[in-house]
Amino acid sequence: MSELTLKGGEFDGLRLHCVTEGSGPPVLLIHGLGGFAESWRHNLHDLGRQARVYALDLPGFGQSGKPARPYSLGFFVTVLERFRVAFELPRLTLIGHSLGGAVVAAYALAHPVRVDRLVLISAAVPGFDYRPSWVYGLLSAPGLGDLLALLIRPAVLRAALARCFFAPVPDEVEFLVRSSFSARASAAGRAAFLSTLRTVRDDFVRDSESYRRGLRTLDLPVLLIHGRQDLVVPPSHAETVARALPNAALRWLDLCGHFPQIEHAGTVNAWLGKFLASSARTGTR
Repeated sequence: MSELTLKGGEFDGLRLHCVTEGSGPPVLLIHGLGGFAESWRHNLHDLGRQARVYALDLPGFGQSGKPARPYSLGFFVTVLERFRVAFELPRLTLIGHSLGGAVVAAYALAHPVRVDRLVLISAAVPGFDYRPSWVYGLLSAPGLGDLLALLIRPAVLRAALARCFFAPVPDEVEFLVRSSFSARASAAGRAAFLSTLRTVRDDFVRDSESYRRGLRTLDLPVLLIHGRQDLVVPPSHAETVARALPNAALRWLDLCGHFPQIEHAGTVNAWLGKFLASSARTGTR
């Protein structure tokens, strides 16, 4: 486990929490909306056998700092770059889940020479056909979203997270609900969650064409992993993204919802291990 406090510039004093394991080429794991570093607990050990793995709490989430500001994809990209520089990582593999997939895709566009490989797990990728559900629309609405956020309780989160699994395992759902709950339910945590929803929505809508053009030219190996029963990010979105990227492979999981890295950890870890061992920028699988 590591704690990093950024120094200098706009982000001076921003505290970042991450979980680390293993040794070897660096791999950075990025969680989704409302997630946290420890949600990768079923993957860290296996990946750590062949890589130095960093599972990061994005700012605004988990145990990282929660500044009052807009949380755009550009903000997250800048923080990831500051993280890379602080740990002196020349290049790295990026693995993103859900909204984390959008973050790592945006980083790859901004800093392509710093990325060896890209993995998108149940990822919502800007520039294509993904549109958030009506629930996110309500939470994004000024005033109404703030009021609804005040009503978030463990029982509400439990029901929402259970819906994300094909076959919910109570212990897994409870872990996702209870971990860092007080930080996530704090005023700063709620504000960061809502700011992310509202600001990233603009990235997906306003800047859609720019992301689509850029990602179509992304020259690095990309692995997509998606559950066929994902109710959060439709499987059709993964198909669209895989067709658009020039060097992408798509792996499907049956009887799987929005958390492949939890629901089918063994299979996902095996796929990731093989992908990490492949030749960077050749597309070799």
